[in-house]
Amino acid sequence: MATVEERVKAVTGRVLNIDPKTMKASDNFAVDLGAESVQSVELVAMFEEEFGIEMDEDGALAVETVGGAIEFIAKVCKEQGVDA
Repeated sequence: MATVEERVKAVTGRVLNIDPKTMKASDNFAVDLGAESVQSVELVAMFEEEFGIEMDEDGALAVETVGGAIEFIAKVCKEQGVDA
């Protein structure tokens, strides 16, 4: 099974049309990866679908980096008892 990091990068790559291999944990979704607000909302929905979790939308949208998303999603998975 892929790691949380691999899955976050894969989803981000699909939504933003970017090669996941080029992403770094420090990449900012808006500044470095060019995500617009609509795409940010789409990312949240796709992460929820990928991991089978429910995220607080405001909290999720406050996450600015790939690494931050990895940490946030891992925490939500743990809280909701989802094996990530």
